[in-house]
Amino acid sequence: MTPDVKAFFDPSTNTVSYVVREPLGRACAIIDSVLDYDPAAGRTGTASADAIIAYVTAEDLRTEWILESHVHADHLSAAPYLQERLGGRIGIGAQITAVQETFGRIFNEGTAFQRDGSQFDALFGDADSFHIGQMRGDVMHTPGHTPACLTYVIGDAAFVGDTLFMPDFGTARCDFPGGSSQDLYNSIQRILALPDATRIFVGHDYKAPGRDDFAWETTVGAQKAMNVHVGQGRRAEDFVAMRDARDATLGKPRLILPSLQVNMRAGHMPAPEDDGQVYLKVPVNRL
Repeated sequence: MTPDVKAFFDPSTNTVSYVVREPLGRACAIIDSVLDYDPAAGRTGTASADAIIAYVTAEDLRTEWILESHVHADHLSAAPYLQERLGGRIGIGAQITAVQETFGRIFNEGTAFQRDGSQFDALFGDADSFHIGQMRGDVMHTPGHTPACLTYVIGDAAFVGDTLFMPDFGTARCDFPGGSSQDLYNSIQRILALPDATRIFVGHDYKAPGRDDFAWETTVGAQKAMNVHVGQGRRAEDFVAMRDARDATLGKPRLILPSLQVNMRAGHMPAPEDDGQVYLKVPVNRL
């Protein structure tokens, strides 16, 4: 099947969220949603998520899945907010447990924080499948950016999260805990083995120099021919050397500390403290 795809671009985090719907029915999935967050004020907002809700409601769609490609380090997930209003099950990769273990220690979460992925409704492994109405989705475990990254292949469309960007921008960083440039290269090769006509939908766009507009849809064939990091059959050792050197120059994402604490909980905030307020931690000199 060829799913209908509606993109929602969040300029404050350069994130692209998607509503994926079956072409001949009402079922849909939402991929990589955004909860607005002002780090200076410590305030959340729902404008980005509300735009998705308005679209799903106007189109009279039935939300069956709210999917995460990975535990994002650059924006907060709106999955619980969307689930409360639209229904659906929240899914992520089964390796979320490794991410929870790592960041549970970094944020000193203690035993109250479950590290078994139970905050999510479904944990997907490699080669698992699911359905959006009559439309089948297949899961590819594509680690490298993080250990838990997934690519969702739905009909002729692949939602790659942060694994690949547009061909003129390249690939994801691999310097977060559990990341690996060699794993990322291997994962990308799996994606590039899909048919050339497969549509690729990326998780972010940063508008490469020389390009006037933001973009988020390309193809496997275009990535193979033109991706500035892996195109033209670039060798693994050359990619690893390039990626590791580039990552050493990058600063941390602006929202990494709040994002990780929330997203490893499936988009839920930490439990309120004894004064009834919710707090996010800032570990000093840990990342």
